Amino acid sequence: MKLIIADSNDIVRIGLRTILSTDKSNEVIGEARSANELIQQVANFDADIVLIDYTAPGFSIDVIPKILSKKKSIVVVAITPEQSANTVVDALRSGVLSYIKKDCDIGEIMNAVKESHRGNKFFCGQVLETIQRASIDVNDIDFDSFSCEPILLTEREIEVIKWIAEGYTNTQIADELHLSPHTVTTHRKNIMAKLGAKNTAAIVMYAVKTNLVSPNKFLFLGDN
Repeated sequence: MKLIIADSNDIVRIGLRTILSTDKSNEVIGEARSANELIQQVANFDADIVLIDYTAPGFSIDVIPKILSKKKSIVVVAITPEQSANTVVDALRSGVLSYIKKDCDIGEIMNAVKESHRGNKFFCGQVLETIQRASIDVNDIDFDSFSCEPILLTEREIEVIKWIAEGYTNTQIADELHLSPHTVTTHRKNIMAKLGAKNTAAIVMYAVKTNLVSPNKFLFLGDN
């Protein structure tokens, strides 16, 4: 199992290399201190896994789709300080397979690497807790339909998403935005394609997770 560790902090990289090296099946073949270094190493080295803190100085979440465009088969495991549930979901959408926190125990770090190498998603207990507190079910996220490209929505598409999440029909949205129903239908199709959404519920979930609408709105739907 060939790995690249991506983190701008020397101590973190040394610590992870030491932990991973306790298993003889692991081989750390690269250490990147910046996004540019990581992109070069992915292009030049035959790595299986990238263990990355994309929140570290010199990195950003944008590097994930970039390295996946260099090598689609590479597996990305995020290891970061605590993040919001939405940030975690954005990372998963960008191409991260597994997610653990930096203060996870050694066993969880090793398990994350092993399971990810097998093609399985792995989330440490703390990350799962963060997601669950936000009422997000990882199993509801249709990862297979996401591409490695960032999701780029137009201002009009964001408007349409908000109205869809509010329960408006295409005709009602058309009236509110002074558009033709046909145009709204086209926007809806484009939105579903960009989000990898298979139905209206998936659009609503995206709107809630990205704070386009308040999740409190949906707490009492059963009473209506």
